[in-house]
Amino acid sequence: MLRNASKGALRKGVTELSKYPKPGDKIHGFTLLRSKHVPELELTALHLQHDKTGADYLHVAREDKNNVFSIGFKTNPPDDTGVPHILEHTTLCGSEKYPIRDPFFKMLPRTLSNFMNAFTASDHTFYPFATTNEQDFKNLMSVYLDATLHPLLKQSDFTQEGWRIGPENPTVAAAGDSAKAVDSKLVFKGVVYNEMKGQMSDAGYLYYIKFQDHIFPAINNSGGDPQKITDLTYEQLKKFHAEHYHPSNAKVFTYGDMPLEDHLKDVNTQLSAFTRIQGDLDIRRPIDLSGGPQYVKVPGPIDPLMDKEMQYKTSTSWLMGDTTNILETFSLGLLSALLMDGYGSPLYRNLIEAGLGTEWSPNSGFDNSGRIGMFSIGLTGVKEADVPKVKAAIHKTFQVAHSNGFDRSKIDGYLHQLELSLKHKTANFGMTLMHRVKPHWFEGVDPFESLAWNDTVAAFEAELAKGGYLEGLLEKYLLNDNTLTFTMTPSATYADELVQEEASRLATKIAKVTKEAGGEAEARAQLEKQELELLVEQGKSNTQDLSCLPTVYVKDIPRQKEVVEVRDSKIDNVNVQWREAPTNGLTYFRAVNTFENLPEELRSLIPLFTDCIMRLGTKDMAMEQLEDLIKLKTGGVGAGYYISPSPFDFKSSSEGMSFSGTALDRNVPDMFQLLRKLVLETDFDSAEAQLRIRQLLQGSADGAVNNIASSGHVYARAAAESGLSDCGRLKEQVSGLSQVKLVTSLASRPEAEGLSDVVEKLKAIQNLAFSGTNTFRAAFTCGTESVGQNEVLLQKFLSSLPGGQSSPPMVPTLDLSRNAKTFFPLPYQVYYGALALPTVSYTSPAGAPLQILAQLLTHKHLHHEIREKGGAYGGGAYSKGINGVFGFYSYRDPNPQNTMSIMRNAGQWAVEKQWTGQDLEEAKLSVFQSVDAPQSVSDEGMTRFLSGVSDEMMQTRREQLLDVTKDQVREAAQKYIVDALAKKEGNMVFLGEKKTWVDGEWDIRELGMASLPEPETLGEEDIKQTMSGS
Repeated sequence: MLRNASKGALRKGVTELSKYPKPGDKIHGFTLLRSKHVPELELTALHLQHDKTGADYLHVAREDKNNVFSIGFKTNPPDDTGVPHILEHTTLCGSEKYPIRDPFFKMLPRTLSNFMNAFTASDHTFYPFATTNEQDFKNLMSVYLDATLHPLLKQSDFTQEGWRIGPENPTVAAAGDSAKAVDSKLVFKGVVYNEMKGQMSDAGYLYYIKFQDHIFPAINNSGGDPQKITDLTYEQLKKFHAEHYHPSNAKVFTYGDMPLEDHLKDVNTQLSAFTRIQGDLDIRRPIDLSGGPQYVKVPGPIDPLMDKEMQYKTSTSWLMGDTTNILETFSLGLLSALLMDGYGSPLYRNLIEAGLGTEWSPNSGFDNSGRIGMFSIGLTGVKEADVPKVKAAIHKTFQVAHSNGFDRSKIDGYLHQLELSLKHKTANFGMTLMHRVKPHWFEGVDPFESLAWNDTVAAFEAELAKGGYLEGLLEKYLLNDNTLTFTMTPSATYADELVQEEASRLATKIAKVTKEAGGEAEARAQLEKQELELLVEQGKSNTQDLSCLPTVYVKDIPRQKEVVEVRDSKIDNVNVQWREAPTNGLTYFRAVNTFENLPEELRSLIPLFTDCIMRLGTKDMAMEQLEDLIKLKTGGVGAGYYISPSPFDFKSSSEGMSFSGTALDRNVPDMFQLLRKLVLETDFDSAEAQLRIRQLLQGSADGAVNNIASSGHVYARAAAESGLSDCGRLKEQVSGLSQVKLVTSLASRPEAEGLSDVVEKLKAIQNLAFSGTNTFRAAFTCGTESVGQNEVLLQKFLSSLPGGQSSPPMVPTLDLSRNAKTFFPLPYQVYYGALALPTVSYTSPAGAPLQILAQLLTHKHLHHEIREKGGAYGGGAYSKGINGVFGFYSYRDPNPQNTMSIMRNAGQWAVEKQWTGQDLEEAKLSVFQSVDAPQSVSDEGMTRFLSGVSDEMMQTRREQLLDVTKDQVREAAQKYIVDALAKKEGNMVFLGEKKTWVDGEWDIRELGMASLPEPETLGEEDIKQTMSGS
């Protein structure tokens, strides 16, 4: 949020076509090919080409201060070694202009960007960032262009990020003969290697990637299969870069209100060093299915949280049209939504509601990311006997839909959602646009056509008016058996076989090194020497001179926060917050109803209640009718669990339920009516209610293990924080591992037992939801012209709610007794961990130094130790100001014992560290990336409404952050980490495979899983035996 001198008058009319060059004009080494104004998106698009190299360039000019840059390259993977993915990592490890270790991560605290990342897609790789500051934009663009076009690609970067063999604990190489045998065991290491082992622990990802292997063998696994990653050589990596990371193979995207001319000048300077080559224009296609049905079966892991009889995953896929046909692609997307979106959709009713499975398979839906569209529909949680029934039910559904046709009101509902998405003002519009345009651009789809929403919708309406349009598309693509049916069968030995395969592969690699080195001792010495050299190289990370890196400065950050004007009023004894702003004719509504003494048995069922009201229907309306109304009249309505600590005392909190809705101003009456109907009139007593609730529970339980695998550190942090405050404990019940355990236990309850006890509790929540207007508060974000109408409508809504307070019985105070070390056994190949400590409330002056300390530890210590040296995919420290928590975490971590030691000693490291002014400067910049990140209009004023943190409190915290000193940081580390750990105030939580180090000191919490064979853990002797037998 730096103030730019050139804002204002110079920025007026950035979308005016007349101010730009004409097609054919040359500008800073580029030729403008064409330009187009798109009024419905309030933008102007300009397509240019670099004269010397042929690089493609798309600029989208829009009155938006959050500017975006991205450079991307076509990277068809030649095999499954993950070379595009490993290259994405290693390019960011140092470049010619910035020859330091990890300039990408070193830039994170030297920028005010609100987004920085890099992505490896199936056939292209791209590097985007977003910032509101011009100097920051120039700095980051320079770093990104140099990183991608001129990376150093050192061998040590390849072994760190890709793969290597080394002692399990990296410190062993330095310890020599004094190292423990368990620590010196040789293992495969590497950041990407461990990341992909973690990905492969996610059964949903595994199903999807194996499906892609079979329907799209021409596109190999760009992320990398761990079994093949270890075949990649350093020479292959360098060759792939030389062939693919070239301007002739590049697409550059810029967005926002900054001058195009400045961008072109800077980009041209970098690109002009290259001469044109032939880019990778190869657009891969899926297999030919025209010869009739094909069937593939592959083994997969057992889901320990699911019924052992419901472990199959199966799907059937059809190939659709060429995605360069924008109209047809749009229409097929809408056809897919009509067939499978929502509980009332025909495919949901005939597959999941019919009991054939519990949830959609990971590949379900219309995939238009490639040149040829694909439509897949399938289920997880399928019984073996039901596998063939799934395909038959899909075929039958298509036939009935074709003969019955599609209801115009349902089509209008989807078009209405499209209208709302265009009107909704988001803070990340540019990034969303880039993600929408870029994949298709790499497939040869015209980006201008991708942007022309009104043209596409008008063409669709014209086709629809002729009659039978969608039915014709259904007949053209889906009423045939030119299909691939892909089934994953449960294998009790799957995890064991993975361990055996890795051991065998490791043994083979060690045997090769042993042969080349002349003996076992020599081989070990060589591998430990490599590890030691890498440790030395990694050690430079914290001592290097970073002055070559550009930066913005704390002095540029405004001391005064930009104030968002909100006002308060009272309507029928209800406090109402108003944010009046230009919203394109939309009204955003939020409300909170707080409860006193909510029983735990009700609290933990609120997530199920909020699912039920969107599933069960009412006495007079089926869910299908309600869903149609929601789509036709609103941008969504919903309810959820609400909890917030007090800004004055983090140990006290208020809880209840939150409600929300968005609608065009003219539809606000319908929004209120729907919200009231869903919450108060959902029919929990219908004949089918218990069956539907069971299906919701099974759908949530199916894939819970995968959800934890993708966000394991979040669950670990929540579990660690649950013993520190009421808020932590209550939140964990509703959204943590406790909730997973509850849902899976209810989902696996025998049908004969029924769910009548659950239904009674859900009805009790229904009675509580809108009870007592004295505990109710509301917030509106809308245009000034809509305030009067919304006041009247809120008053009418409130008067329609049941009166009186339906207080639940008093409950005893929560027991916050805890074990300092908790372990959750889960079937993963890597670990997720957290250590959490209690700190101070939001209004305490100590909060600011703790926030700065978290950034210092992450960027100056933990990233280096846990990721670079330890091989985890991620690790760091965090400070939650409103929650009064300071913590540490690691993600996809192969080395948990080492990480625990690093976490425990981090406070002492911070106390002893001689912090510099530059260290503090960078930490403050890091904090303000999120503090001053642009907000969507719908989020403005919401911190105040939801948490009670006033503008004055935020301004005070802002000044405290800007003024934090080195002494304050050291004092915070001593008091809240070192001293707190000495008093045993911390909670450590780890998730993963239970090994011998999880001893009697740990409180082991089972999640009620089905029994599985223990995966074998192979020591070095086992590996030698495998080696001699292979």
